[in-house]
Amino acid sequence: MTETSPAAQTAASTRRGQKPHSPWPALWALVIGFFMILVDTTIVSVANPAIKAALDPDTNNLDNVVWVTSAYLLGYAVPLLITGRLGDRFGPKNLYLIGLALFTLSSLGCGLSTSLTMLIAFRAVQGVGASMMTPQTMAVITRTFPPNQRGAAMGLWGATSGVAMLVGPLAGGLLVDAFGWEWIFFVNLPVGVIGFVLAWMLVPALPTHEHRFDVVGVFLSAAALFFIVFGLQEGEKYDWGAIWGPITVWQLIAFGVVLLGVFIWQQAKTRSEALVPLELFRDRNFSVSNLGIAIVGFTVTAMTLPMMFFIQLARGLTPTQAALLMIPMAVLAGVLSPVAGRLLDRIDSRLLLVPGLVLFSAALFWYAALANTDTPIWMFLLPSAVMGIGSAGLWGPLATTATRSLEPRQAGAGSGIYNTTRTMGSVLGSAAIAAFMQSRLETNLPGASEHAGAMGTGTSLPDAIAGPFADAMAQSMLLPAIVMAVGVVVVLFMKDPRATSAAQWQHAHDVPGPAAGR
Repeated sequence: MTETSPAAQTAASTRRGQKPHSPWPALWALVIGFFMILVDTTIVSVANPAIKAALDPDTNNLDNVVWVTSAYLLGYAVPLLITGRLGDRFGPKNLYLIGLALFTLSSLGCGLSTSLTMLIAFRAVQGVGASMMTPQTMAVITRTFPPNQRGAAMGLWGATSGVAMLVGPLAGGLLVDAFGWEWIFFVNLPVGVIGFVLAWMLVPALPTHEHRFDVVGVFLSAAALFFIVFGLQEGEKYDWGAIWGPITVWQLIAFGVVLLGVFIWQQAKTRSEALVPLELFRDRNFSVSNLGIAIVGFTVTAMTLPMMFFIQLARGLTPTQAALLMIPMAVLAGVLSPVAGRLLDRIDSRLLLVPGLVLFSAALFWYAALANTDTPIWMFLLPSAVMGIGSAGLWGPLATTATRSLEPRQAGAGSGIYNTTRTMGSVLGSAAIAAFMQSRLETNLPGASEHAGAMGTGTSLPDAIAGPFADAMAQSMLLPAIVMAVGVVVVLFMKDPRATSAAQWQHAHDVPGPAAGR
């Protein structure tokens, strides 16, 4: 018996005069898990000092606790290409549920950890669970929403990102202060259970597509991403020098890049089904959107570190107070993203992306200009608001443009590529801003290492140090501002995909056009 897609079933129901099934309940169920992943990414940064004090109190080395984040990022980034393809083969619902169960159970393990090594191990497992979930959310949107409704669906996806930016730091500060660091992980348990039950009930079992798994491609891609991500994450720790005996960080990254080149060559030459269908990149909008999301991932990751260091150390705010300054950004992004999504169904995506990128970049330049010890704290709410307005024109429109023309059988692969690109952009942003901040600190505050103890306490700096420190953080903010400005030029190379994508979707789902059946 041939299984038909929800889209085709909806079209058939419409022809028979029945009320079509809405894909929205399934999306809302998936958003719960997606929201949890995003919150968990940001919530840990607030708890790092408490985690170190509890699990690693006998060393002065901060690099040990950084692995709590690095392990999650490695577990998340490396399998993304594979988990996207697995969703095509075994069904996005099945992969999502397995990933959600793994993420929730490993959250329990994180909260019960009695050593830093144990916590790092469970964080890596958490990352693998997240990598199984993320591509499936986009794949379900691509396969269940027609192009003229996909913008609104991706708008909800974008709104989730905006709200999570607020909830993560705020929840982290409140939970750590009230209950202890363990509760940033325990809070995932009820959310995970509720999300699992709702996804089980509401997400349709979409048709699977037979795929031959490219074992060589799986190995090459995983190894390449591991060496690149590991090298970039650990570069600052080893001062970009030797990491294992004579092997340097740059040699490790270069080896990963070579492996990535071999992987791309192997994908182009393979006669069986490739892990990454390179023909997807013949679609200009897919290629440009991937470059665009890498830029956005770079910028959002890179801007947070100097922003939070400035507010907390140069201005003396607590983590919770610092997170409160992000309220305008998160609220406006959450409110306006669905509106932008509905507009996207009717207009060229560049009409949202260009203003969004311009506003976000302008807000970062504005923030850098305000970043000194004399600016009234309330004024930082203004660039935060501009960032929120700009954010509404970024996440949803980029994801919609990337996936609008994908065939259903390629939805998982396309989503895996897109999320891998976003994650790699974030890794590059994290590594670049760490190196750039160190450079600016040494320029503005010679002998900064002498004040390392004060900078590591989480308390405000003395006035003599706070001024030069603020200048260094302000200059560091210029890096993500410039990178985001480059994104404006990148998205101009897109084209309006609405007419062609509608025809492709109708053909792929066997949905008759307006003239059919007459």
